[in-house]
Amino acid sequence: MKSAFHAAFGAVALLCIATFWLSTVMAELFTSYQEIAVVKVTILRGMWILIPCMIITAASGFSLASGRPGRLVDSKKRRTRIAAANGLLVLLPCAIVLARLVEAGRTDALFYSIQALELIAGAANLTLLGLNMRDGLRLTGRLSKRAR
Repeated sequence: MKSAFHAAFGAVALLCIATFWLSTVMAELFTSYQEIAVVKVTILRGMWILIPCMIITAASGFSLASGRPGRLVDSKKRRTRIAAANGLLVLLPCAIVLARLVEAGRTDALFYSIQALELIAGAANLTLLGLNMRDGLRLTGRLSKRAR
């Protein structure tokens, strides 16, 4: 049961990050300033879903891993810590600043510099969480250790 709980919240967190990242890219490439503003503000509001999901996923993951040795468990723990730090120290501040800048009508070099940082950090978290999902599937036996 705890494993299913962990997987469900992890999947929602991964889906949130992927949605935020893709929405940003699509808005920047194909929409107007007003729609970019809506996306940035909506992403900030979406943190009320993402952050609790990440906390629950990390807590349940560390609980599931307690006393369980192994390379996959150690890798998942390390990636989780990096993703959490990236989220709290880079992604959340970027989301806040970008939403404030776009609300002020500023889409200048500062906006796009922070936007680039956010996209890079978001891609890193997508990669880290995707690898954690893969290793979680391996740990539960739902994915062969040899599968790519």
